[in-house]
Amino acid sequence: MLVLNKLVRRSGRVGLRRHPAKVLYGVICTESSNLSFSVFIVMIKLLQPYINKILTLRFVVNYRRMWPYIKPVWFRALCSMLICIPIGSLDAVIALFMKPYMDLVMVEKSVQSPWYIPIAIVMFTSIQGSLKYLSAYLSTWVSGRITNGLKYDLFKKLLTFSTSYYDKKKSGDIVFQFNNQADVACSGLLNNLSIFTQRIFSSISLVCVLFYNSWQLALIAVFVLGCAFAPVTKLQSRIKDVMSKTVAADASIITAYNEVFAGNKTISSYNLKESQTDNFFNILKNVFTLRIKMVQKTQWLSPIMHIIVSVGIAATIGYGSHLILTNQITSGNFVSFITALILLYTPVKSIGNNLNDVQFSFFSIERIFNVLDSVPEIIDRENAIKLEGIRSEIEFDHVSFEYKKGVKVLNDISLKIQKGETVAFVGNSGGGKTTIVSLLPRFYDVISGSISIDGVDIRDYTLESLRDNMAIVFQDNFLFTGSIKENILMGNKNATEKQIENAVKMAYLDEFIATLKDGLDTQIGERGIMLSGGQKQRVAIARAFLKDAPVIILDEATSALDNKAESIVQKAIENLMKDKTVLVIAHRLSTIKNANKIIVIDNGKIVEQGNHDELLNIENGVYKGLYEMQFRKQEATL
Repeated sequence: MLVLNKLVRRSGRVGLRRHPAKVLYGVICTESSNLSFSVFIVMIKLLQPYINKILTLRFVVNYRRMWPYIKPVWFRALCSMLICIPIGSLDAVIALFMKPYMDLVMVEKSVQSPWYIPIAIVMFTSIQGSLKYLSAYLSTWVSGRITNGLKYDLFKKLLTFSTSYYDKKKSGDIVFQFNNQADVACSGLLNNLSIFTQRIFSSISLVCVLFYNSWQLALIAVFVLGCAFAPVTKLQSRIKDVMSKTVAADASIITAYNEVFAGNKTISSYNLKESQTDNFFNILKNVFTLRIKMVQKTQWLSPIMHIIVSVGIAATIGYGSHLILTNQITSGNFVSFITALILLYTPVKSIGNNLNDVQFSFFSIERIFNVLDSVPEIIDRENAIKLEGIRSEIEFDHVSFEYKKGVKVLNDISLKIQKGETVAFVGNSGGGKTTIVSLLPRFYDVISGSISIDGVDIRDYTLESLRDNMAIVFQDNFLFTGSIKENILMGNKNATEKQIENAVKMAYLDEFIATLKDGLDTQIGERGIMLSGGQKQRVAIARAFLKDAPVIILDEATSALDNKAESIVQKAIENLMKDKTVLVIAHRLSTIKNANKIIVIDNGKIVEQGNHDELLNIENGVYKGLYEMQFRKQEATL
């Protein structure tokens, strides 16, 4: 302990972190005076490259990044690591006691045998076992808290990404990257760090026993130990590519389960059970292949270390016999040495078994911080201002957009929408209607041109205030697990009971709610599975009512309704649209005819604009053609 204290005092943090072997060497040199300790110093110097590799593991690179998560639990984490010191050090007790026991009992057959040795061994191993339990408890507790901290920040980070991020990702990738990797990073790393701490101090104490019994044999043992660790330093680069592929394959499994859950009706209706099963089998086969590759790239360590260790044991037995016969050591020295050597070498032989977990932990930590360091595509500009309602107009000025580079979805869109106007977008499917209304709340950002509100580029407003001024009813509205009331309240968390009642009434949900036993507190299941399509739309409309935003975006909001339901909900939408600026994508004639302005989109361009009557008067016009094909039949039906 005196040597360790001087090591800390003299080295300084920088020296110990950058050159641990040199610092250790320098301190020990000042303390050594006998031959055996000098030999030990020489061995430390020879093994310097490997010690540096071990003491400067990749977690040292990330320790500053992990500190905010460790700081709240640092005391328990420190206790967990400190407890590992006596756990490891006590491994030397049995080996140390073997010398007097062998010399006095087995060789000299002394009547006054050391009766205290068996009792001491039981006592020390009992203490060691108790400390192991305490260490395991603290490690699990600390690991759980750190994991929760990482998951919390990852979840917050996930919510900052734009829609385009989710367009490019699979659900399995999201779950694995933002949830599972935190488990792998923390639990695997902390458990193995505890094991390594125990083994380091176990090794130190056992090496001391080796030098205490025979510096000559210890020289051989430490040299062999260094040879055993040499292959470990080359392992990381060999398995990094396989780890990346394994992560992707594991994420594919999660994606497969998610798709079966969400698409179970499609699978059943199209009899896709066999093809889905085959697809899942191929995923499992790929995962199995990658697991085998990982074993091939790592588990060769164990047999190699077995061979190296057996050479070391054989060499010490051979040379130890010579030292006994020449009376340089006693039989007790030799038995104590062999016991310590076996205790030292045993964990070394199985190091390949937990190396995979360590490497995965390091890999996961790097990926986690890569995610946390990533910058979302759509963020607030510096000195962004708050949008306080709309005073005059919304303007699209020569706007172009593309999802895939080089393939324009919108091309040179210019449009002005006055406050209080209702503007309908019509056109063939895939023409860019939904894209236009998705740009206004900045689900995506324009490639060129600009969109402004009251003469200010929407990118100069804060995202939160921009979206606070908009209520959106989608074609396929997402409802969260919970009750009808909880989903409606997402429009305004602070709404009063009277406001909720009014929103329900204006959305024509009141009659439906009256038929439910639990009323607004009725649970609707995941994604609102307990409701029909029309009921989900009306819940979404009630949510928009409650938000009471100045801009309303309706993305084919009535497309899921039959004619009877549509006529009712259309009245609700008309109530919602009063005194609002409305952008609507519609396939219903009634919505389009009542619009102040109709924008006809074809292949990403505005080809016509005007009111219903004006557009019908354009000879061979695009709108007139759409009207003849789609809307005249609706008009006759109505």
